[in-house]
Amino acid sequence: MSKKRSRPNLHPTQLESPETLPADEIAARRAQIEAQQRAAQERQGRDLLIEGTRLLNSGDVAEATRRLEEALRLVPDNPDAAINLGGAYILQRRHNRAVQILEEASQRHPEHVMVWINLAASYLGTLEISGPQQQERAIDAFQRALALDGRAPHVHYNLALIYHDRGDLDQARRYFQLALETHPNDGDAQRWLQRLDQAEHS
Repeated sequence: MSKKRSRPNLHPTQLESPETLPADEIAARRAQIEAQQRAAQERQGRDLLIEGTRLLNSGDVAEATRRLEEALRLVPDNPDAAINLGGAYILQRRHNRAVQILEEASQRHPEHVMVWINLAASYLGTLEISGPQQQERAIDAFQRALALDGRAPHVHYNLALIYHDRGDLDQARRYFQLALETHPNDGDAQRWLQRLDQAEHS
């Protein structure tokens, strides 16, 4: 009489059972849970973005920065989170940190005008103490913004200021004129053109 072969001791999760879920159903449930977690993370990120933007607009830059940093961590693909966080760093003169955030955003969202405008501002830093390399990088980023939107706000004016600082008065005049053509009520551009005219005829 042959001996009955004994079965190995199985962990409870390995035991065969009519209630055992098929592999495809397990995968579907896991995917559903992960989707719910991602949706919750995105909601939290959007809420932090809204709150951080509100704080930024009210002048509480330090607290806004903390909220926006967390927002960008939760929703790294959201261009508004990067733009506003970059803006908060610029306001604090943390230009190198702004460059890091906005360069990555420009790779993720190369079609977003405001990413390039804020990146240009972060490259430039403070105009009066900016060097030629900083100015060149800012000019390139501003030009990328104009290529996307020829009426992008303040871009012509900022380019004019850079060229004026570089002593290129012809280009400065050209961009001040473009600023006025784009935004006829730009009083600052009008005043700069008047100064250039007065200097030319003095």
